[in-house]
Amino acid sequence: MDASGLPVHEQTELRLHPDQAGNASWRGESDGVGDNGSRGSRGRRREEEHVEDVSRGIEFIEEGFGCGKIKVGINGFGRIGRLVARVILQSEDVELVAVNDPFITTDYMKTVDGPSSKDWRGGRAASFNIIPSSTGAAKAVGKVLPALNGKLTGMAFRVPTIDVSVVDLTVRLEKKATYDDIKAAIKAESEGNLKGILGYVEEDLVSTDFQGDNRSSIFDAKAGIALNDNFVKLVSWYDNEWGYSTRVVDLIRHMSTAK
Repeated sequence: MDASGLPVHEQTELRLHPDQAGNASWRGESDGVGDNGSRGSRGRRREEEHVEDVSRGIEFIEEGFGCGKIKVGINGFGRIGRLVARVILQSEDVELVAVNDPFITTDYMKTVDGPSSKDWRGGRAASFNIIPSSTGAAKAVGKVLPALNGKLTGMAFRVPTIDVSVVDLTVRLEKKATYDDIKAAIKAESEGNLKGILGYVEEDLVSTDFQGDNRSSIFDAKAGIALNDNFVKLVSWYDNEWGYSTRVVDLIRHMSTAK
């Protein structure tokens, strides 16, 4: 690929090539040479567990940039609604017990029934079925939020819709909290430290209302329910591609100014 048109880092003149397709290994393959001779490595998604000295709170390695020693930029995939989990897990008195992740049709799913190397259900036509599936969310959350390690399980449903997914978190609280208390905590974070990333809505919205939303996770205050002050269900929406891509742009902007 010709890298001549890629943006150049102001200090190192290193061309940045964010790769989300996973078509090359993130270490050792370059796509061009900067004006000072430095090379820009393109990176693929890679599980964080295989990389040393990576700060927690992320899920995948997304971009690698090389100039002598390789620099690594990280961006998490917004599929697990961990922003909501992060807010409710500020206290150690919370146990997240289950994740249900209805997820949109993706490019690797079948358009018609056919064989699947992974599982029989995965080979069924995505446009005509709701398909129960496993999810890496539980494992990933346990790695990026160590307080949840061993406390989380989950599954996914592949649903025939082209955009916007939803996360359904079932939470058991060791310390009592009303649903209004939980909503207030999430709303405060959405207007504070996580403004522009975590959203909070009280309108009667459906999935298409969140198309093109820049935020990574939008908590639906009216969709959640509480059985009692120890057992609640929380619902959060996200535009898989748009919200995630916005975070990639944020990452590139940060890396272009970071020393």
